Order: sequence, then structure tokens, then C-alpha cells
Amino acid sequence: MAGKLDIAGPPAPSPANRRELAPGVGVGLKRPHLKQLLANPTSIDFVEVHAENFMLGGPNLEMLQDVARVWPVSVHGVALSLGGDDPLDRDHLARLRHLIDTVKPASFSEHIAWSRDDGIYLNDLLPIPYNRLTIDRMGESINEAQQYLGRRILLENPASYVRFRSDTLFEADFIAELVHRTGCGLLLDLNNLYVSARNHGWDMRDWLSRIQLGAVGEIHLAGHEQSLDEDGSPVLIDTHGDAVADAVWALYEDFLALAGPRPTLIERDNNIPPLAELLVEVDHARLLMRPKLAGAA
Repeated sequence: MAGKLDIAGPPAPSPANRRELAPGVGVGLKRPHLKQLLANPTSIDFVEVHAENFMLGGPNLEMLQDVARVWPVSVHGVALSLGGDDPLDRDHLARLRHLIDTVKPASFSEHIAWSRDDGIYLNDLLPIPYNRLTIDRMGESINEAQQYLGRRILLENPASYVRFRSDTLFEADFIAELVHRTGCGLLLDLNNLYVSARNHGWDMRDWLSRIQLGAVGEIHLAGHEQSLDEDGSPVLIDTHGDAVADAVWALYEDFLALAGPRPTLIERDNNIPPLAELLVEVDHARLLMRPKLAGAA
């Protein structure tokens, strides 16, 4: 059932009271890898899970509670539809809050996207126009969700393939305004930024200069593929199914130089490789992060 929330919960925590991930490198929690990870828990620093896989409770949630005793957990949502026209789904939010209250994750994130229309969920994260009307609507939804959940939400920048005629704002300016209005944080997906910048001809350093780098609470590193659009022009596609590209590693180094270390996820949701392959990337991210951690000590 959808509708305007009757909020009875506490306000979002003040910055001093937020539980957040410490800088380190994690992976998405995959059952085939769990036994190996538990045998060597220091091989990663945290795990990330998709909220919707655990919101119905049962054995999955019990397993996640056990995992949360070993590593900090980052919960990543894909169905709040914060950018949509529909009011927030109160049933979905209630299940999400129960999950968060049960697992007590160190981080919760969602997408700058919409995925629900007229009460019907769509199995995709769909793009939004970057204009003042969308900022007003999405800002209200973010504030409502943060207050109900009792915590700050990290918003993930999308991989972008289209522009809208109604766009009046550059993506980074749109995101910066949402952070300013709502106090939300950012999940900076550097692969998404690279894909979007290549597809639209953006300057990535200019993009980074426009957002609040201090609001970045987590980074995603992932892979992409090159395809062709209907005109035969090259287009990059965020796949979550490939190793992190050299260009994305270089962008990660740029970010570390600009803003220092942040919790970093090696993201692989498709073409899941053996754990050893992911840990090579984990170790590489740790290697790049280590001098910045020493400098911050």
C-alpha cells in the first residue's frame, strides 16, 4: 500500500551520532564466497548487501545477522524509487526500517532513480530529469525517508545514457543541491561517473569539483563494457560484470588525492568470479588507499 507516511519515528541522526563505515575495502556478500571469507575474515573490511534480498526475514536475515557479527554491513537499496512521482511506499519503508533496526548496518544507500509508477514496481533503475521540479520532489522523498528510517541515506550517482529535453541542471549540480537540501550523503560510484562522462563528454574533474566531497560516505568500483548505439557510435555500459577498468582505477587515485580515503566496495553482481579474483582487486584498492590512511593518522 502506498501513501503519505505518518511519521512517528525519530529524526535523522545528527552528524555526531551517525554510524558510518570506516575507510577500508569490502565486497558484495555472495553465498558462494561466504565460507572462504569466514575462513579469512581480515581479507575484507566490510560487506555490502541488497536490502530487498533480506527484507522478508527468514533464514536469509538470520544469516545476515551472523555476518554482521563478523564485519560491518553496508545495506544498499534498489526499490525506494526516491526519484519517482509516486508517494513513498509505506509498506516497503516499514520492512526496510525493520531490516535496518535488526541488522544495524554501518551504512545505508539508495539510487538517484525511479523504479515505481502508479504502485507498480519495475525491475529497473530508471533515469530522472535534472531540473528544479525533480529536486523539489526528490528532496521531499529523501527527507521523508531519512526521518522515518532514523538515519542518513547515501545517494548513488547513476550511469547515464540519455538526456532529457527538460534538463536544466548539470548532474553534479543537481546532486550537490540534493545534499545541501536534505543533509544526505553520497555513494560515489566512480565507474558510473566514468561511464557517464565518456557517454556525454563530461570533464570528470569538473564533475568532482561541483559536489561536496566531504559528503561521500562510500565509493563503488566496478566494470563496464563498450557497445554501439543505434547510430553505430560507441557507448559505455555499466555491467557490474567485469573487472575494474584501468581508467576507473586512475579516477579512484584522483579521488583519493582530492578527498582522502573512503570505504570502497569492489562491486560485482554479474559474471561472479572466484573469490580470489575479487581479492586481487580488494588488495589493489587497499594498496592505493594505504598512503592516504597513513597521512590521515
